[in-house]
Parts: sequence; C-alpha cells; structure tokens
Amino acid sequence: MNAAQVVTCAGPDRARKGSEMRDAGILKDVAVAVSSGRIAAIGGARDLEHAFGGAEVIDCRGGVLTPGLVDSHTHAVFGRGRFEEQEMRAAGHGYMEIASRGGGIHSSVRDFRERSEQELYDIAVARLQILASYGTTTVEIKSGYGLSVDDELKALRVIGRLAAASPMRVVATWLGAHEIPHEYRGSAARRTEYLDLLRHDLLPRVKAQGIARFADVFCEPGVFTLEESRAILRDSRKAGLGLKLHADELEPAGGAELAASLKAVSADHLAAISEKGIAALAASGTVATMLPGTMLFLGKTKQAPARALIDAGAAVALATDFNPGTSPTVNFPLMLTLGVSQLRMSVAEAVVAATVNGAAALGIAGDTGQIAPGFAADLALFQIDDVRELPYWYGARLCVGTWQAGAPCHPYKIVSKLNPRPPEIPSPGNSLARPS
Repeated sequence: MNAAQVVTCAGPDRARKGSEMRDAGILKDVAVAVSSGRIAAIGGARDLEHAFGGAEVIDCRGGVLTPGLVDSHTHAVFGRGRFEEQEMRAAGHGYMEIASRGGGIHSSVRDFRERSEQELYDIAVARLQILASYGTTTVEIKSGYGLSVDDELKALRVIGRLAAASPMRVVATWLGAHEIPHEYRGSAARRTEYLDLLRHDLLPRVKAQGIARFADVFCEPGVFTLEESRAILRDSRKAGLGLKLHADELEPAGGAELAASLKAVSADHLAAISEKGIAALAASGTVATMLPGTMLFLGKTKQAPARALIDAGAAVALATDFNPGTSPTVNFPLMLTLGVSQLRMSVAEAVVAATVNGAAALGIAGDTGQIAPGFAADLALFQIDDVRELPYWYGARLCVGTWQAGAPCHPYKIVSKLNPRPPEIPSPGNSLARPS
C-alpha cells in the first residue's frame, strides 16, 4: 500500500501488439492484495484492509509498483567473462573475426567445458541474485556454451537446479545450435555430423531430461543457415519443445520470416531485419524481442527497428541478452532506457515490452507480466515517484524489492530517492512556522 503509482499492465493474457502497447495501466491511490501467491484484488487501501484483515502490510512509501520484469533472453550460465574482446572490438576487429581467432562463443565453450556442474551453479546463483536486485522476477536461461552432448546436458541440469532452488521463476532453453564447435569444423562432412548429433543424439536426450521448455537456434550467415535452422526447429517441435530463434542480428537473412512461419514464440535480436521480416512478424503471433544492450556494447550504431515493428502492428519485447561476450549486464531497467532513447519507444511501450510481452515471449503471459486478479504476485517496487523515472535514471539500481508468487526475491529495503520532492509552497496567509 501507499505506492505513488501501481503500473498494472492489465489486459489480455497475451502479447500486446502495436498500439495496444501504449497503455501500461497506471493507477494511483490503490493497494494490491496478495493471497496464496496470486493477486487477489486491487482497490482502495481501506477497503482492502477491511477485506483482508490481519494480512501483512508492506508500505511502498510512495514508490512505484510494477509487475516483476520478465527477462526473456539470457545466457546467464557461463564461467569467466570475455573482457579482453572489448578492446579487440575497439581496435576494429569484428564479431566474426574475433570468433575466427578462437574468441567469441568458442572461448566461452572451452571455459565452460572445464568447469564442474557445481561451480557453474554457484556462479549462476550469485548472478540471479543481482538480476533480482534490478527488478527481474522471471528469467529465461539458455544452454549453448557446452556444444557437446555431455556439456549441453550439464548446462541444462544447472538451469534445472536454479529453477528448483531460486526464488525467481527460471525458464530453460536448449541452444545446442549456438555455434558449430571447433572439433566439427573444417569440412562439410564434419558440419553435417554436428547437425546430426544435435537432431538425432542430443535432442532426444534433452527431451528425456525434461528441463528445457524451448529450443533456440542462432540463425545467421556463417553460423546456421535457414535450412539447417528449420530442420533443427521442426525436430524440436516434434520433441515437444517450444521454438525461439536468434534472427537477423547481423545480416537480413530471413530469420524473422522463418520464425513467423514456424509460429515460434519469439524472434530475437533483429537489428538487421528486412521490411519483409517486419511485415511477417506483424502478421504473426511471434514476439519480436529487442536486445539493445547487445548493439550498444558491440559499438553498433544501428539498433533493431522497434518503432517500425510497433507501428506495423508487431508485439515487441525487451530483454538483456545477458552473456559474457556481447551484453555483460544484469541491469534490465537499462534496457528500458535504451528502449526509450535508442529505439524510440514510449515509456509505456517499454514497460509493456519488459513485462507482458516478455512473458508472452516465454509462453507464460497467462500467468505473469501484469498486476491483475488471478495472476501470479510477481512484483517489483522501485523507489521513484513516477514510472517515467525508471528509464530516466539510467544505470541506477532503483529497485528496493521484488517478489515472485508473493515470496521475496530481492529483500525489501527502503532507500533514498534520487528525485527530491518539490518544496512545499505555503498558501498566502499560512504561517511558515513548523512544529518544534
């Protein structure tokens, strides 16, 4: 209770498309009641106190309460960072060149394979705690740094353990098709061997393991072709996995159109999407997931065309792409900043993209992403007076509490606000004296 604003994002339990994203459902002078981990009611504080007598009261102290942020694209299970590559990029070396020198994903693969499951789990637990401290309550985590049968299954076991033990909601995605590992390079025959391993050996084991909810493929010239991506994703669907796709990040290769045709839940990156790709996503139910932190960190001047996608009627989500090489950030509100300042989204569009549409990009928009009766009590409290401050104070950690299904993820703690309240101006005739 006592929140300055409650940003509900209330509405249909699906992705919001086009102009629907303009309404974030901002309410004032209301409280939120939670029962058995779900939103029970929204209304006046006195009415709810009467209806839910004896309930624990959390005083929001004039902050802004939002749905918990849904980070629908991360690679959070990895070992060491790749900070040396940032200097290489500054010296003019491109993504593919760094990869050809043994850097990029291959560097993370070597490091990942050398680490034990327990070590990877311990590292990831600490990272999720930091993610939650910025307002995230749901996080998707991909495999993809193992690139062998044993190591990919190891990655998914780590994600499964995180899902079981973390107070956050964790969704697992199998990304065995993240790259062609070094040992399968050098000839078309070896490349075909790896594709066969993915489809006929690893995928059945992923299915039997029962941890991954989605399959993803890095569909990009020089990585996996459209035909290869289609084959892997079709087999994944037959195995009962939902579909996601890394699409059109560096070149307009038709990834968005493929995602739409396969009815994938999301097509992610899209910095190089074509006009045909925009039209295909707008006509589909596939969510276009923007990862603006990646292009910023890579020093690219061109971001994904969120404005064109929204104006065309597509559903747009925001996510961090948290990973060791191209987006080493756990700061989801910073993605809202970039959404407004770089992608030309309104604050309402950015908030919807980070909540309802992020949930839709994980197939869980019927359970989380909005503050409405019946939905999970996944909540984030920010110590600000107006939701427009969330993207404004860029880089700041404004979150003072998060809850998933009513249980704390990030401990509730009131801190000072960055924006002081306006001075109180006395009306004419009133004394300036204050009680001593």
